[in-house]
Parts: sequence; structure tokens; C-alpha cells
Amino acid sequence: MLSLSMIVRNEEAFLGACLDSVKDFVDEMVVVDTGSTDLTVDIAKAAGARVENLSWPGDFAPARNEAMKFVKGDWILVLDADEKLNHQCIPELNALMSLEDVILINLLRYEHGASMAPYSSVSRLFRSHPKIKWNRPYHSIIDDSVNDLLNFEPKWRVVDCSKPALTHEGYRQEFLDKKHKAERLRNAMEDWLKSHPGDPYACAKLGALEILEGNVNCGLELLNVGLNHLQDTHTNEKYELLFHLGIALTPSEPEAAIRAYSEALTVPIDGRATLGAVLNLASLLMQRGDLKQAIALNKAAADKAPEVPLIWYNLGLMYRRSDDLDLALSAYLKAIELNPNHVESYQNLALTRFLLGNITEARKDFNYTIRLLKKQGRISEVNELKLQLNGMVKLD
Repeated sequence: MLSLSMIVRNEEAFLGACLDSVKDFVDEMVVVDTGSTDLTVDIAKAAGARVENLSWPGDFAPARNEAMKFVKGDWILVLDADEKLNHQCIPELNALMSLEDVILINLLRYEHGASMAPYSSVSRLFRSHPKIKWNRPYHSIIDDSVNDLLNFEPKWRVVDCSKPALTHEGYRQEFLDKKHKAERLRNAMEDWLKSHPGDPYACAKLGALEILEGNVNCGLELLNVGLNHLQDTHTNEKYELLFHLGIALTPSEPEAAIRAYSEALTVPIDGRATLGAVLNLASLLMQRGDLKQAIALNKAAADKAPEVPLIWYNLGLMYRRSDDLDLALSAYLKAIELNPNHVESYQNLALTRFLLGNITEARKDFNYTIRLLKKQGRISEVNELKLQLNGMVKLD
């Protein structure tokens, strides 16, 4: 029996789609509400979920642990309301759950709207076992308890689902702003570090946030402290620390950033989960003039994850710099097919067609780029583009 376990609060915008994505996969859906004042509870009941109530205990880990007490299945799937299950992975998940020695199945999650890392790996599908518990603040995980369990019961093993299993909406900027995630993350990680000095997990999360907010020196210090406290079991933390180290070093020390990204790619985790480092490394190599290696990295990424529009956009930039305009054109068209609202793909498509001498199509693409920019409220960029095109392409 497979149970869905969720904790929610005021998730009417997402919950229906989430439950609809799993209703034919799980045997029961248990939604634990922590005080919703919108239509969350009604939506859950209408979807066929059993709703339980829980006073918010102050953090996600204790909430998830309490929520697990309400489910009956021998396997548990844990989702957030802003996640959806991708149906193409269900046959593989069923096959993996049928294996008697599997305790945990790691799921690839596509981060819709994430600007740096298209995929992450999350431990959300696991066998019901009394020793499996959630811990750590904010981004709570079961990994620590699973690692302890493997030491005491070595018969178990952890496996990965090879196909992207989840789609996550929570990293799109409008949702980050709405939920004040950055502020909550900072408070949680700072509190955790007080009682766990040097913890690689907290150093990675807080260091990344400091860098994002412009506090680069503070972020670098946290990342290096985390790297100095790594243990053999900290595989995901090592990758994340090195990845954000590369981001921090890129503006001032690009060669050091290249080394950080290169080391991150030696960490043995799922290939899609390392796409952020691959794409950033390839961009740095392109800026250094090493187009051959940059293109090779992006082509390998496209073979592994052809569904990611950023890969094709970057390939277009690299092919154009290599004066291979036909391949650049194809790459931009693929990026637009995957993400029709990506302004930069349209603008570069228009420029490539202009360079190829197709002025009529270039004019159409430039005009469409301007319409997209206006629709997205990027008026200053509209004026800048019109100024750049003045005398080159007649837009009307």
C-alpha cells in the first residue's frame, strides 16, 4: 500500500493540481492541515483526500513526523502542495518499490523557474520504517535517519529513479516573493548553526543565500567552513557547497570558479542534479574562448536533459560565437519551443536571422520580442532594443 503524506496551509492555488497528479498512483491521500483560512481543506476533501488537523509545531521536520503517523501504507510518498508527480515515471517507481531490499527511492525534481539549477534530487518516496524520521530545519530531510538505519540494517539500499519524477513551482520568483522564503530560510539556518557549528548542510543553504543577496565575503566564508566539515556521507552537501562556491567566485576569480565547478562535477550524484554546474562551467569556458569544450559540455547536457530550455539557449549563444549560424538558429528555435516566453531566445533568434540575411523573419522576431518585453513590463529594455536596432532593421 502506498500513502501520500502532506502538510499544508493556505495552498488553494496549488493543492488541486498536486492531488490530481497522484490520485491514480497512491492508495490513500492524507493531507494534514496546519491552520488554513482559504479553500485548502475543501479542495483536499473534494479530491478524495482524508484531512487531518495539526497545530503548527514551529518547523517542517516535526510537522512531517507527526503527519506520517496518520498514514497506513507500507510505502510513503511525501509531496509539497506546489509539486506535481510526472506520470511517465510511475512504471519505474512501481518496479523499484517491488524490490524487497529498497528502503528509499530518490526522486529527480524539475525546478520550474529556477535560474541556476534546473534539477534537484529529493528523498521523498520511502518504505514505512519506525527509524525513518525527518530532521533539519526548513528544508527537512530523512537522509540522516536513513544513513543511520543503513549502518544498523545493512540489508537495505537506496536507489534513484532515472526519470524526472516531480515538477516544483516554488522557485519561480513570484512565489519566492509571496512566501518570504528567503527570510524564513535565513532564520532557520542561523538557528541551526548555533547548535551545529560548521554543519555543511546549513553552511550550503545560508552561504548560497548570502551570495544571492550580495554578501559575497560572508557567503564564501560559510561555504569554506562547510567544505572543511564535510564527511563521507555529505555527498549532496559537497556538490551544493562547490556549486555555490563557483557562483560566488565567478565575477572576481573565474579560473577558481572553473575549478570549483569542475570539482562539483566529480561528486557522484545523479547527472541531471548537476546540470547547474555543467551550464555555469560551460558559460565560463565560452567567456574564456574555449568554445569547443563549452559546446561539448552543453551538447552532453542536451543529450541528458533535452527538456531544459536553458541548455538550448546557451547552445545557441555558443554556436553563434563559433559562426555556426544554422546550428544557432536551430538551438534558439528549440529553446523557444520549450519556453515560448523566453525573451532572450527570441531576441537572439532575430539577430541570427538578421546575420543570415533573412531580414523579413528577423523583423517579425524583433517585433515579437518587443511585444513580449512589454507584456513582461520590461519597458526600459524595449527602449534599449529599439535604440540598438535604429538604422539596422525597420520594425514597422
